[in-house]
Amino acid sequence: MERQGNAPSDDILLVLAREGQHGPVVHAANRTARTTGITQGSRVVDMKAICPELHVEYADEAGDRAALDRLVLWARRWCPWTTRDGEDGLILDTTGSAHLFGGEAAMLIEIQTQLSLLGLTSRLAMASTWGAAWALARFGPARTICAADETALGLRALPVAGLRLDDATLLLLQRLGLKTIGAVMDVPRLSLTRRFVKAGLSSNPLMRLDQALGKLAEPVASVEAKPRFSVQSRLADPIFDPTPHLPDLCERLCEVLQNAGMGCRRLHLTVYRTDGDVSRVDVATSVSTRDPNHMHSLFRDKVERINPGFGFDLIDLTAGRVEPMQALQTHLDGKTSDDLDLALLVDRLTARFGARAVSRPVLRESHVPERAEGRIAALANPTQTAPVMTRERPIRLLDHPEEVRVLYAVPEGPPVQFVWRRQTHRVTRYAGPERIAPEWWRDKPGTRLRDYFKIEDQTGRRLWLYREGLHADGRGGEPRWFVHGMFA
Repeated sequence: MERQGNAPSDDILLVLAREGQHGPVVHAANRTARTTGITQGSRVVDMKAICPELHVEYADEAGDRAALDRLVLWARRWCPWTTRDGEDGLILDTTGSAHLFGGEAAMLIEIQTQLSLLGLTSRLAMASTWGAAWALARFGPARTICAADETALGLRALPVAGLRLDDATLLLLQRLGLKTIGAVMDVPRLSLTRRFVKAGLSSNPLMRLDQALGKLAEPVASVEAKPRFSVQSRLADPIFDPTPHLPDLCERLCEVLQNAGMGCRRLHLTVYRTDGDVSRVDVATSVSTRDPNHMHSLFRDKVERINPGFGFDLIDLTAGRVEPMQALQTHLDGKTSDDLDLALLVDRLTARFGARAVSRPVLRESHVPERAEGRIAALANPTQTAPVMTRERPIRLLDHPEEVRVLYAVPEGPPVQFVWRRQTHRVTRYAGPERIAPEWWRDKPGTRLRDYFKIEDQTGRRLWLYREGLHADGRGGEPRWFVHGMFA
């Protein structure tokens, strides 16, 4: 496809090249180059020998695929089911959509017009099957409409390459004298069945012919196969700010979700610009919701990030991460649940400061205290769960254990006195020890075990201390003492 706004003249012989096994080969060619006999897959050096004036540029295959994926979403302004067709085409399932645009002919004219505004040339065909539309778009007139009862007649004169077969099968059919789809139709079916009985789909002309004629199903598998909950606002004139339309979109989307018994945790606001580009803003919630006021508030500081370009005439609001949601009953006194208010607060903070600014603790599967708890984004789902802990743990765990200076300690017991944060603490009561060994599959060799004690000092403060290592354990010098947490 040609770059937007930089299309060369039709008089220039232009090809896009890619690397092949024996040097650059033709990846794509414009209409002028194709009329001179330049075919896809040919070596560039051979084509240059035939046409010295041939202009060659290298193809950006990854960029073309990304652009085609964007076009798949952009084309959903005409129908909800769209998908990519190979490396150079789109398939739209327009069943029940054509009448919204004045009929099939008017719909094709609008599609061709919108694509031309993007700087893209197109060949369009509308047929009752995927295979027939594919063949007519590539080997028929530039814009074709084929009725369901005229499919066989419309395909007869097309070359056999219109059946989407691989090169080896096409070469075999050419040698057999079968150069058109009509010639394949006229051959007795039993003869072709015997010849291609073990062939795959791309090597079996009978299966491809049945798909094109509608005898073998080939439904359009859209990119989003799950039920899609979305609402749209089509505008008579382009605008630059979607804010006035957001309350109505949120109300309508929540009504759709409520009728289906669903809630959502993602919202995607998409605007379709008049220059063909698409701008999108995403927000998320910590719990499933279908509250229109809450949805609207999440976009309050996000809409300004939309690049309106020269304006947009279509606004789409889609629910993502949809899941079943039951209606919550409020208290008998009419007050709402405090948990729900907390979830709304988390959503508002995340929308204002970003997903990384708000986090929540989660349990990890580890018996080492500092590894048993981690933090993830408040809107994320925990990747793993940890078993329920039965032992008492401090209400506050220090990020990094703080070493203490022991003044006096008894063997196999806690220190009688120690200095921590420039204060002397005298132990009045203690419980323990609780031994926690290193995790040999994660810790470095030589890591020392820990003996934890719950102690209470002379002021009533309850601390969690541990001794790192044992006397003469062969893994270092004298044991060291650390404060790791505080109890209530």
